[in-house]
Amino acid sequence: MTAGELSLIAGALLSLIFSYVPGLNSAFAGLATEIKRLIMLGLLVLVAGAVYGLACLGYAESFGILVVCDQAGALALVQALVLAIIANQSVYSITPQTGAVQEARKDVFFEALSE
Repeated sequence: MTAGELSLIAGALLSLIFSYVPGLNSAFAGLATEIKRLIMLGLLVLVAGAVYGLACLGYAESFGILVVCDQAGALALVQALVLAIIANQSVYSITPQTGAVQEARKDVFFEALSE
């Protein structure tokens, strides 16, 4: 699996987790948009760092991850991170909202109006 494929999968998977896991989805929906974006960015950077760490430790190939521990590998991982961010935000924006998420978003909306 290339870094690009892995990042697309990780980005989409994180988005689906935060959209559908009960409790987590409504808590996440209740956060400000900027905070949600920063959380996703942080998690994606963490995943990219873990993949690069596995490559540097020599374990990435054991998991079928085709990333090398050198400058070219780091650059490929940064490019893959950009793809992951795009996939993450795209999937989150088109994912249907559960009832709990819709309710949490209403609460945030009405709190913003009252300020």
